[in-house]
Amino acid sequence: MIIDFHVHTFPKKIADAAIDSIGREKAGIRPFTDGTPEDLILSMKKAGIDYSVNLPVPTNMKQMVKLNRLAIETREANQARGIINFGGIHPQYEDFRTIMKDLAAGGIRGIKIHPAFMDTSIEDIRCLQVIDYASELDLAVLVHTGIELANHEYNYCSVKGILHVIDQVHPRTLILAHMGNLGFWEDVERDLCGAPVWFDTSFSLGRISRHPLAVKAPFMEDRLSREDFTRIAKKHGMDRLLFGTDSPWGDQKTDVDSIRSLDFTEDEKEKIFSGNALRILKIS
Repeated sequence: MIIDFHVHTFPKKIADAAIDSIGREKAGIRPFTDGTPEDLILSMKKAGIDYSVNLPVPTNMKQMVKLNRLAIETREANQARGIINFGGIHPQYEDFRTIMKDLAAGGIRGIKIHPAFMDTSIEDIRCLQVIDYASELDLAVLVHTGIELANHEYNYCSVKGILHVIDQVHPRTLILAHMGNLGFWEDVERDLCGAPVWFDTSFSLGRISRHPLAVKAPFMEDRLSREDFTRIAKKHGMDRLLFGTDSPWGDQKTDVDSIRSLDFTEDEKEKIFSGNALRILKIS
């Protein structure tokens, strides 16, 4: 079994605009699907992926309420076709506890926080409160870390900030996207490897695929080499790694093949691809 723990989809009516705005205009990166759930499913079949965890990223309060309601309403239908819905919490929303209680009661297993798109540092007390309450509800929290190519002037979720979160709230299930901190892997290897958090592998291995019509060049060109990725993974611990692609910004088939080709045992690959994810998602 293969579970992609980090994908994004958009409603069909806004998918084209969202893909163009984020990919071409802001981040300068190539999309590998059209951003719709239907095209994600085609990508999953091509890559041999059984489930993908869909992570909404609300950028305002009204959108947040709507996206989380939709996640609950479509949970069963989406999971039947291989898409597992997470919620998305904007830490500046005052009544976040009600939203999160509804998510947990509706069978949603986790939430996404994107500090850069929400203009809120991970060290902000509001982020700490959301993460702490997620632990109380047994909801996993997946957070964007490090550079955000569409908004790269400030690292809203640095290694220092993550260590502050761990120290202050001792999160139950905190998943750090992009191998702990996109673009700051020396800090990850020195200070985060072995910490009580999970790393997802999304958008962290190999070269970035540039959009041929990009308006802005991305802040970084290269990601981790095969050797550096393997070393950091083993140093952190194979029981705390989750396969992810960041689709549509990563190609699922390419990323599956890349992990399979690395110097891991078959047991280690099984943990990355699904074993660790199954325990968090609580699905058999």
